[in-house]
Amino acid sequence: MTDAVTDADADADADADADADAIFRATLPVEVTTREESPASIGACGYAAALAEGIEATLPAWVMKSVTRIMTAWAGTVPPSVAEKAVEAGQRAAAEVGPRVRDLLATDIDEQWTTPLTILRQLAVRYPTNVLRAAGVAPVQRDRAAEELFPDDLYDLVPARLADLDDDLADAGLRWGAAKAFEHKRRHGAGQ
Repeated sequence: MTDAVTDADADADADADADADAIFRATLPVEVTTREESPASIGACGYAAALAEGIEATLPAWVMKSVTRIMTAWAGTVPPSVAEKAVEAGQRAAAEVGPRVRDLLATDIDEQWTTPLTILRQLAVRYPTNVLRAAGVAPVQRDRAAEELFPDDLYDLVPARLADLDDDLADAGLRWGAAKAFEHKRRHGAGQ
């Protein structure tokens, strides 16, 4: 009886995996569902490119929004000179961090060394931080864990999720993550 139950459970799991694969494949563009080799990661289906473009396009506004939020809380307003520096910093962030994200997402999934969010946490936060520091804004009080994890994040700007940069990035990140997970499962099986 135990063998029969085990075989039935295994068959049910295989059927559930097949159903999930079929549902996910139905949402993918045709070139991914018909390609056997799925070259160079998920970039072939456009999710990686869409996420990279979204992040790069969002960085200038995120830097400005971050500077505005902290500066307004500290001084009540954003002086024009600080706003100008925030615009410049946002453009630099897009020009310098955007290509790093794009390079990561263009890399084969088995060779990706980190995530887009990690790159943003490590690199993008310095742009609004530098503007605020140059304006003389005092660092904000953060909890101990945040101080230990992100010691250079003086103004508590590190995004917890992509949607912290822009709400539209949540969907782009979810699509890319699902496509990446699907490709990983296709290549390596469900157990890895």
